[in-house]
Formats: sequence, structure tokens, C-alpha cells
Amino acid sequence: MTQELHIVGGGMAGSEAAWQAAQAGVRVVIHEMRPKVETFAHKTGNLGEMVCSNSFRSDDDEQNAVGLLHWEMRQAGGLIMATADRHRLPAGGALAVDRDPFAETITAALMAHPNVSVSYEEITVLPDDGNWIIATGPLTSSALGAAIQAETGAEALAFFDAIAPIIHAESIDMSKAWMQSRYDKGETEEERTAYLNCPMDQNQYEAFIDALLAAEKTEFHEGETAGYFDGCLPIEVMAERGRETLRFGPMKPVGLTNPHQPDVKAYAVVQLRRDNALGTLYNIVGFQTKMKYGAQTEVLRMIPGLEEARFARLGGIHRNTFLNSPTLLDAQMRLRSRPNIRFAGQITGVEGYVESSAMGLLAGRLAAAEINGAPMPDLPQDTAHGALVHHITGGAEAKTFQPMNVNFGLFRPLEGMKGGRRGRKDRYKAYTDRAKSAWSDWLSAQAPVPA
Repeated sequence: MTQELHIVGGGMAGSEAAWQAAQAGVRVVIHEMRPKVETFAHKTGNLGEMVCSNSFRSDDDEQNAVGLLHWEMRQAGGLIMATADRHRLPAGGALAVDRDPFAETITAALMAHPNVSVSYEEITVLPDDGNWIIATGPLTSSALGAAIQAETGAEALAFFDAIAPIIHAESIDMSKAWMQSRYDKGETEEERTAYLNCPMDQNQYEAFIDALLAAEKTEFHEGETAGYFDGCLPIEVMAERGRETLRFGPMKPVGLTNPHQPDVKAYAVVQLRRDNALGTLYNIVGFQTKMKYGAQTEVLRMIPGLEEARFARLGGIHRNTFLNSPTLLDAQMRLRSRPNIRFAGQITGVEGYVESSAMGLLAGRLAAAEINGAPMPDLPQDTAHGALVHHITGGAEAKTFQPMNVNFGLFRPLEGMKGGRRGRKDRYKAYTDRAKSAWSDWLSAQAPVPA
């Protein structure tokens, strides 16, 4: 076997695609423009660098669709999940990771693999021949983006991802804040105290909303439109939708008791989550923002306990370009007009680290099977991977296509299962049982790695 697989982009999806293909015996070249060509969000040239949250969200593989996706990736020998498990941080039932050693480990694993090499240059055109996966994510370079747009003939679709601020832990006033996971969730004391909480009374909340609405925001460039993905809304956009929106979103006070004032129910609570293993950095949960830097420090220091906060990183905003995949990609994730090119990750219209990595896993396996001349069995739609890829390659309505997280709403209904909230627990367990069986069978049916 002499054919190489070229992967453009060394983020979550590109790294996972490279690992899967290399493990299948295919020689892989990763084309990564960093650090020669920088982005505003990335800080290093490492592969698999996390630029937004450090959370992979719920790790519950029986009652949560993203937790099921975790399980499927682990079963498939996924590099991203194995590395996340290795650098796991307490997060009250969620999977959060120590971002710097996570990326360093991903980079080291790929650089050490005998079938993987890395080329540090920017790819600016769509290749006419060879086997390619484009996994350039939300920060696709303008030149490559223009090439994709010229090929597809479609208007670029875009929304804006906003980055949450990170605070030095030692600057947080613990006489006002306290450690507790919502509803004390977690099996260990460390898990049950994984979040740092800052309470607000009604007057403080109202003043905070006033300041948030009045703060200077980042201006958009000419021709850009603010079509946000609802799962990653900036806090000021949420506040603009109604003064109580934040109090029923990332600032909801339920499931928390302030030990400093146990008899006083907070009107709103801001939660922070550990951002590194040392516990020296905390990110503000759900506080993606497009406020200008000066306004951010002023507004965020209105939060009780954060009056003297020192910021390791302030929030930011970036454009996220994605394909109208239902019209452009086939079931094998290939560009219909150029089937030698596959797309993977966030650029396909999935949202989140886990979903992006999962699409990389599939693209890597599909490309390797094609190169090895070993056709892969059809991917079961009843798996989490299958439900997600089916959605983006044809299950979604093309006219209204928007980025999507994995969720049970993408799964085919189960016969005989009770609908509504009362039957949800049994229904979700049945979804995950069905998916695990189908995924295990699919993995077992695949051709062995060539000698």
C-alpha cells in the first residue's frame, strides 16, 4: 500500500482522523498551518489544542447522548478520548480536561506514530488528486475558505463562537464563593465540589444585567452576520433576549446552597470550573462573550467573589464557517463534486469538541478503508456516530441547516417506549443499549488491519 492520506488541520477532528487511519496501516500526512500562520484563538502550534471550554460535557453513557458518543469513541480506540481520560479534571459528572498537557500528549502520540508525519504549511487550494480530509474547523483560513466556496458554489454559512474568560484561582474571594457541584452531583467528594460558585442577590443581578447590556461589544466586520448557534450564545446576546434569560441559563441558582449564608437563597449563581489540573485557573461556565476587553474586566468584577479577579485570558469571538453538508457531502462524508476529498469536524456542521472528534474518527476510518481496498460495513444509524453523520449528510433540512450537537432527538424512535418526561429515563437507556450493541457489531465486522 503506497497511497497516502493527507489531512488538512491538526485540531480535534484532524488529529483523531490521523490516528484512526494510521492505526489502520495508512501513511498519513497532517498539514497544519500553525505556528507559521497563527489564529487569534490558538496559543500554540500543538495538535489538538483546545481554544474554548475545557469540557467534553456529560460522561454519562446511559442517559446522555454525548456520553454515549464518548463510549463509542473509547470502544473504537479513539486518541482524543484516551487522552482526555488521562488528563481528566474533577467536573461533577462531566468530563473536563487539563488543556495544555492534553494537547501536548496528542501531539507527542501522533509525532511518535510510524505512519504519521506533520507538514507545517497552509493549504490554500482544493487538491485535484490524492486522498484528502479537510478538518480545518471554525478557523478555516480565508484562502482555503474561498477555495471551498468557489468549488461548492454556495454562500458561506457562518455563526460566531465566543470564548469564555479564564481567571486565576488565587484572585477569587472565597469568603463569598464556595465549592459545590449542582445537586452535589458526583461519586467522590472531589466531584461533588468540582465547581466554584458566586452568588448574587436580586439587586446585584439587575445591576449586572444593566452593565452587561450597556457594555461595549466587538464590532463585526463588513459582510459578517451574527447568526449564533444557540448552544454557544454570548452572555450579552442571552441578556438581550430577556433580563431573566441568564438566570434560567448559566446563572441558574438551583441545586446549590451557600455555606456562608445557608438560609439565604441566591437569586442567581455564576459557576466557575477548574481549567487545569493544578486548580490554579478557572473558567466561567457558559460565559462566552463578545464584550471588549476593558468592558469585560469591569462587568465581570461586579460578580461577588470576583471583585479582584485577575484574568489569565479574556473572552473573545470568532467566525465559524461550516458547509451546508446535506447538499454537499455524501454518506461517506465525501464532497460530491470531488469525491477524493472528505470533510470532518466542525466544518461539517457539528458543534462541540466531542462531535468534531467523532466526525474525524469516522472520516479517518472511511478513508483508510477506501485506501486499503477493504469496504467498510454500513454505519448503523442507531449509534450516536450514525445518528449524527446521518443528520449532517442528509437527515437535516438543507434550507435551515445549522450546527448540531449530538442529542437523542437525532435517534430513530424506539417502538413501544413511553414518550414524554415520565418515560425519558427508560427511553434514553434503551437508546444507549441499542446503540452500544450496534456499534460493537459494526466495529467487529470491520476488516483487520493489513500486515
